[in-house]
Amino acid sequence: MLDRAQKPSFAKLLQKFFVDHLGQQKAVSRHTIAAYRDTFQLLLQFAQVDIRKAPTDLTMGDMNAALILGFLDHLEKVRGNSVRSRNARLASIRAFLKYAAHHDFGALATIEQVLAIPMKRHDKPLVGFLSKAEIDAILNAPDPATWTGQRDRAMLMLMYNTGARVSEVAVLRLDDLVLGPSSVVHLKGKGRKQRSVPLWLQTAATLRKWVDQIDQRDGSRPLFPSATGKPLTRSSIARRLELAVGKAAVAHPELSKRTVSPHIIRHSTAMHRIRPVSARFQAFSACQFHGMRSSMRLIL
Repeated sequence: MLDRAQKPSFAKLLQKFFVDHLGQQKAVSRHTIAAYRDTFQLLLQFAQVDIRKAPTDLTMGDMNAALILGFLDHLEKVRGNSVRSRNARLASIRAFLKYAAHHDFGALATIEQVLAIPMKRHDKPLVGFLSKAEIDAILNAPDPATWTGQRDRAMLMLMYNTGARVSEVAVLRLDDLVLGPSSVVHLKGKGRKQRSVPLWLQTAATLRKWVDQIDQRDGSRPLFPSATGKPLTRSSIARRLELAVGKAAVAHPELSKRTVSPHIIRHSTAMHRIRPVSARFQAFSACQFHGMRSSMRLIL
């Protein structure tokens, strides 16, 4: 049995969780590490006020169900977080406690109580989508006579063509784009999963014009850089989309009443691809039905 001197401290466990477990053993993305980091920054700040203990004085015994439930309640009622955000914070805490359970056996009872805290159920909002005319208006909104307009038009066309997540677009490099007889873009998605998506002829032509405007000597450069040459952030991409929607709303006033996010573009891509398939399936079913009726007449 470990004595007090050998027993790992809360601070040591938390450090090893981020550096060894997340960073080396699991090799998670920097976005995942940032999300976990934000959770514990908020938790440590809450603990300092709630139980009046500085982060350096906390122990695993302090990480009890009462503290965590109070923290989750604080997130919703004081910080105004959604249930989805609350559940994401709880998932981060659970991941740490499951790791800690293998290193501090004396805290198992406390850890078990926290792991028993359930995720809160919530209604999932229905994700809308845009019509083809609305999408076309947004894609044509950026000014092709300007550098930023060419970039935004190429970026938005790629987003619609591929249905890519905004996080996938933000990390695209020149080497990820292959322009040729069969143009494709290589996307890096969640869980570091990679996929190659074919590009439509119009998208490829627009991207080819855009690539001619930027320095191609280094393939590791961002495909869609800012004016300073750095990659556009997710919030910057959402802002560029917002500006395009504002211009498109002149011809389509209904757009001004909607919140159009990059995820809406992604969902619109899926819906527009499903509809032609659905129409062909219905036509095929109708032909099959009429064929069956004709066969029945012959039999009778």
